Amino acid sequence: MRLILIRLSALGDIVHTWPLAQALRDFNPKLHLSWIVERPFRSLVEGHPAVDSVFETSTGRWRKSPFSGKTRHEIGMLRTSLHELSPDIALDSQGTIKSAWVSRWTGASERVGLARPWRREWPAGFSYDRCLPGSERDHVVETNLALLRVLDPKLPLPRLKPDGAWFLEKALEAYPDFSIPGEDYGVIFPGAGREEKILPIPLLAEIAQGMFSRALKPIIAWGPGERERALEIASSSPAEIAPPTNLEELALLISGARVILGADTGPIHLAASIGRPVLGIFLNTDPRRNGPLGPRVCVCDATRPGTKVRRSSSRAPAGALPDSQKILRLLDDLLHGKGAGGTMAEEMEQQKGHEADAVENW
Repeated sequence: MRLILIRLSALGDIVHTWPLAQALRDFNPKLHLSWIVERPFRSLVEGHPAVDSVFETSTGRWRKSPFSGKTRHEIGMLRTSLHELSPDIALDSQGTIKSAWVSRWTGASERVGLARPWRREWPAGFSYDRCLPGSERDHVVETNLALLRVLDPKLPLPRLKPDGAWFLEKALEAYPDFSIPGEDYGVIFPGAGREEKILPIPLLAEIAQGMFSRALKPIIAWGPGERERALEIASSSPAEIAPPTNLEELALLISGARVILGADTGPIHLAASIGRPVLGIFLNTDPRRNGPLGPRVCVCDATRPGTKVRRSSSRAPAGALPDSQKILRLLDDLLHGKGAGGTMAEEMEQQKGHEADAVENW
């Protein structure tokens, strides 16, 4: 059987889809598993132990010039390659109009996606031959794993967490001379995928100062469009700016850190998957659904109390912005062995009261 998995982006969502790929491989070792992903995130898929082949898209650029010769040529080449693969099943775990349209290009005998309310965009369902329910458990990883039942509706679902050991090994092989600081350091991520998730610069500068007072060198790791924010934080704190990094170099920088801190952004999910201590600050996304999963994870949940988990979206109404002292207390707990995640998403719900500072997870 040939199955093609569609999860185009972004970093954190791809990390949260790794367990599904592994579960598909574990259930059927003879399965030929392909993955379609956006070009900037290809390295997060290529080389995964469960994935046999990778196809890439550039949907953002294609939408900007849909009728250009280059766009038509690239889409045509992709469709030709997909039809040559001749997949039996196209499995869309993203659930958007964009990903559902890509599923049409595969020429698969059957196109399968998530049912409502788990599907992110309801019109995507028009592209599917069959829709599967997600998990009744809260976390999106468990909903992704529910798609394993595309192979057998009676399958008992595994409880896997993202395992980034393979990606770190790949990074070490690709960049054996990558240099990390020779002293204890913490990594701070200043940005996020959406403006409303981003932590204020003064707050991050205070956190950097707190790290420094705890004998940790604060390093600001930045991505596209974040350099100015990083420079502003560094100008008002003892923080240093990391050099530009690709995803493999970022994994290596993370791997040597005593702690990683940031808003709900992809790099904290990557850091959690390779076992590093992570402190995530969630302003208006629900950590019960989208929290980082790893052995040493602590979440500062600043969303409004009493909200229900939304199946199709991580968005949650924002509560009060946490102050730096609260965040630094959580940092101390994490550094001294508290806040080590070892529970499932339903236990996050039990702790949700919003009076508690930390949320434990897997």
